Amino acid sequence: MTGLDSWYGYMKSHDLKALWELLHPDAVFESPVVHSPQRGRDITFKYLSSAEKVLGGPGFTYVGEWRSESGAVLEFKNVIDGIEINGVDIISFDPEGRITHFKVMVRPLKAINMLHRLMAEQLAYPTTSTPMPGDHHADL
Repeated sequence: MTGLDSWYGYMKSHDLKALWELLHPDAVFESPVVHSPQRGRDITFKYLSSAEKVLGGPGFTYVGEWRSESGAVLEFKNVIDGIEINGVDIISFDPEGRITHFKVMVRPLKAINMLHRLMAEQLAYPTTSTPMPGDHHADL
């Protein structure tokens, strides 16, 4: 199973343990609304699990895919509160299939502004997700 297959599996299952295991300990996340890259598994996990809650509803779909030997670009779309969101996930994997870099780009500006608000709300309130075995992020 490739890292990309594992990512698609997570998007179907919403299994937070699977997401945690998919992330490299030094993973980097780049958001369309945060200036600096977010470094480390903990913060990358927090952003990706929150983004999945905000964006990953029933209307979310990947509409394009471009693969390379070590990564992929996945185009997605969704409609939230009547605003059509179009974006890409640019994902890099290590040789073991773990995500090392995840960059999200979104358009149009109206969608970015809405996502900024929704993500800020999601990240401000801890979830009640089950902690991962041996991890210390039960407050995510």
